[in-house]
Amino acid sequence: MTQDLTPKYTVPGIEREAAGRLIGTLRLRLHALNDLHLTLKHVHWNVVGPHFIAVHEMIDPQVDRVREMADDVAERIAALGGVAQGTPGVLVAERTWDDYSIGRADAIAHLGALDLVYTGVIEGVRAAVKEAGDIDPATEDLLIGQLRDLEQFQWFVRAHLESSGGTLATGRSHTEKEAAAKGAELG
Repeated sequence: MTQDLTPKYTVPGIEREAAGRLIGTLRLRLHALNDLHLTLKHVHWNVVGPHFIAVHEMIDPQVDRVREMADDVAERIAALGGVAQGTPGVLVAERTWDDYSIGRADAIAHLGALDLVYTGVIEGVRAAVKEAGDIDPATEDLLIGQLRDLEQFQWFVRAHLESSGGTLATGRSHTEKEAAAKGAELG
């Protein structure tokens, strides 16, 4: 059953029904960002091995920026007249992806899995940018800025997984565990 997210009011120049569709899209982005910052902290706490400190220190600025992104999305939902549902229960109930599956692991194994996580988040943002572009340039602009940062973070991750010839060690992985195993082979 799809929830009606049509607000009682919205920003000038946007129809309420269109704002409701945009709120629904932004809710999933909020869930993805909240999940991502928790996943990044999980990696930060559970990374081991010779690349520990590099990955440990690389992750925290990403966590901070992703938290800011979540806050911006939540505030945009509110500005559009919606309710920003940021509780863990709502996130778990409404997300369309599985929980991060890697526990304590080598840094490169975690980065292999994170590459897939970032791919999923980035694909979701790209779809949201397309939808927002048809409704609201302000929301589209917000998402495009976030997309740039997320793509840069994925590049940081991939730099650890790429050969000098440009081959990505985890390039054909379909699951986090498979990507982690291929990443671990590099470590």
